[in-house]
Amino acid sequence: MNLLNIFLMAAGLVLAGEYGQETAKQAAPDSSTKKNDVKEATPPISRTSVNDAEYKIGPQDLLRIDVWKEPEITRTVPVRPDGKISLPLLNDVQAAGLTPMELSAVIGDGLKKYITNPQVTVTVSEINSRRVYVSGEVVRAGAFPLLPNMTVLQALSSSGGFSQFAKLKGIYVLRVEEGKQVKHPFNYKDVVSGKAPEQNILLQPGDVIVVP
Repeated sequence: MNLLNIFLMAAGLVLAGEYGQETAKQAAPDSSTKKNDVKEATPPISRTSVNDAEYKIGPQDLLRIDVWKEPEITRTVPVRPDGKISLPLLNDVQAAGLTPMELSAVIGDGLKKYITNPQVTVTVSEINSRRVYVSGEVVRAGAFPLLPNMTVLQALSSSGGFSQFAKLKGIYVLRVEEGKQVKHPFNYKDVVSGKAPEQNILLQPGDVIVVP
């Protein structure tokens, strides 16, 4: 074998080695792409923002009472102004001031005299007891549902804005505290500008916002 043939064979081996390495790189999976695919395939974690288990039933709320396998007792009932509901076998049951779970336990205990191991579920169909009121120089005065952590500014936004005669520095909140009516001032301009954030208080059921 002459020198020319030896040289050509060596060159061929080098080219074959480089081609094999390039093919292996192309065949190997892209680790960065794989990581991105896994990240995108992972579903987002859902979170619950409001804990309804702490809600206290009030007068005028509408309740759904479900008793398992007892259609004669299962029904939707309103909470009367005295805070009670009427049910077959039990007559009047105190509902106001209790959570739905607590009321379920009360009804279940009462039905044990008539039903073996009663399974009771209470659901609040309509919340009518938690309301606030906006009156005076606003576009839409009246009663509004009290949402969780609702402030004076949020309630005023629900009323559609002010009339041209509204005195924005003289707004106040009327609240009954320990049997007495208390007046909480609310200067709209100061609150919006950040000068008096403490006046933007959390509202309570029955509060009345007056816009003079």
